[in-house]
Amino acid sequence: MGNDNLRAILVFLGIGLVAGFLASLVVGGGGLLTYLVSGVIGSFVGGYLFSALNINLGIKNDLVRQIITSTVGAIIVVIIARLIA
Repeated sequence: MGNDNLRAILVFLGIGLVAGFLASLVVGGGGLLTYLVSGVIGSFVGGYLFSALNINLGIKNDLVRQIITSTVGAIIVVIIARLIA
């Protein structure tokens, strides 16, 4: 695995961690592993939903846009998980 791949994975995990933390501020919950899991899954969910619904945030900064998209996805993931559990 090259340095670029490793860096991309670390950035993805970092975004997931931040998104999970921000989602926990909105819907509650806590713990580093919970932040990471909900944020990473939320990245996929948010990315899919924003794409499927053709939502454009109009934010030029890729990192900020990805964090917001992932946070929205993580909030949805946590709410659905609570409804199921």
